Amino acid sequence: MKKIIAFASAAALGLGVAACDSPAEEAAEEEAEAMEEMADDMEDAGAITDEQADAIEAAADDIEDAAEGDTDAMSEGMEEAVN
Repeated sequence: MKKIIAFASAAALGLGVAACDSPAEEAAEEEAEAMEEMADDMEDAGAITDEQADAIEAAADDIEDAAEGDTDAMSEGMEEAVN
């Protein structure tokens, strides 16, 4: 398991360096992270259900994916390999 995590981390780092983010992509990633953090906070406070938090996080992922464009297919493959 540790080998998989180490490999995935190294691959993600390599992909991150190879696919430098544009300012628009950075802004979308920050927006997506803020949405996910908000969903977690609201879920922890009992304001929304787990399913609602998951839906918000999925929407945040969609925003990030749209900003990433073609580079997303490679990162999704890495995420699926790790998960």
